[in-house]
Amino acid sequence: MSEFDLLAIAADGMDVQRTLLDVAARNVAAAQASTPEHPYPRLVARFATPAPDDAFAAFDAGGDPEADEDAAAPATRLLGTVPGGESADALTEMIAVLDAQRAYETNASVFDVGKRLAERTIDVGRF
Repeated sequence: MSEFDLLAIAADGMDVQRTLLDVAARNVAAAQASTPEHPYPRLVARFATPAPDDAFAAFDAGGDPEADEDAAAPATRLLGTVPGGESADALTEMIAVLDAQRAYETNASVFDVGKRLAERTIDVGRF
């Protein structure tokens, strides 16, 4: 793991939280538009990450695991949204928005730390 992997992981986390904010915004709108006769289902985002053993595929194949480092970097993918079972509720969704916002801010802070770490690493290499 290099210091630049921290940037990729934090950016991946920010992308996931942005998607969760989008889904929560849709759910807030649905909660406000729903009526007892026509309730809108709450959508829940589903994500997937590569299996842990995928990181060692290059090594197992006899290749150099460091040569294809970007292929092993985590990349969370949105699989889609599915109905959550209950109808959309504005209060629940506003709490989800706050949670996603705080998690996004946390990932942004980690990204900033990774950026400073990379800058210092480059500075050390200059001397």
